[in-house]
Amino acid sequence: MTPPQRQRRFSAQEPSARPPAEGAPSPGNVTGNPERLFVIGGDAGGERADIDLVTLIVARTEPPASATPEQAALLRLCVAPLSVAELSAYLSLPFSVVTVLLTEMLAAELVQARAPIVRQKVADRSLLEAVMHGLQKL
Repeated sequence: MTPPQRQRRFSAQEPSARPPAEGAPSPGNVTGNPERLFVIGGDAGGERADIDLVTLIVARTEPPASATPEQAALLRLCVAPLSVAELSAYLSLPFSVVTVLLTEMLAAELVQARAPIVRQKVADRSLLEAVMHGLQKL
């Protein structure tokens, strides 16, 4: 015998305290329903761009009128270079969905992807010596 399920009771004055309807995403989470992710990403059966978590994305244009809300949000966020991991976190979307969106946007030339700037681990010895000699002359 299974115990009865307890449900929270809400008063008539607190309509805002009620949970969202069954299957509807909560306001802070647009990914509440797996079908919603498929609608956002579309059919991912084609080739995906070679994008990883640290690939930097920069918008090339303003969001066109035909852009989906997710694509428009991506373009507004990418005014300055952002990594795909940051975009995924800001939009509360899984990495795979963001990758599908970015692949479509790269094909339409709405965004540009570039590898992150890799800094040298150790500075060049000749540069350090030049700085040291310049400081000694002061």
